[in-house]
Amino acid sequence: MKNILFLIILSVSLQSLSAQKIESIHFHLYTDSLKKGFFNYINVDGRTTDGVWMPLDSSYIRFSANTGYFDNNDLFIDSSYTADSIIVKAVLKSNPALWKQVTIYIQKRGFDEPLKTTEEILDEMQNKPKKRKRNNLVTSSLHLPKT
Repeated sequence: MKNILFLIILSVSLQSLSAQKIESIHFHLYTDSLKKGFFNYINVDGRTTDGVWMPLDSSYIRFSANTGYFDNNDLFIDSSYTADSIIVKAVLKSNPALWKQVTIYIQKRGFDEPLKTTEEILDEMQNKPKKRKRNNLVTSSLHLPKT
């Protein structure tokens, strides 16, 4: 009896382990461009064999890029980098044959321009032309035949 119970528990635990096997990895970036001089979080998710998505951090993924350096999932790009994009590669540590690569563009707008003051924002809001409300009522005449 104990042997049968042990075999059942063993088979159930082996099935749950196989259900957690990652079959594909995908980049799900929070932004469409990276910023120089900042840490940029690179989000990679794995899809398991049972169809569940799970976030993958640097304990699951080995990250590399053509420039900058990684601190866990965060890619730092030096402000002196001049190209318009970066190639990031993510390799699953448990299965190096499973990898994904993406080209991510660098944000072109600089961060040295001053922010607008509160007064400038309020002036813009007050000077903005107001939209006219449209009357959404549909008027139609219905002609019914006389009986």
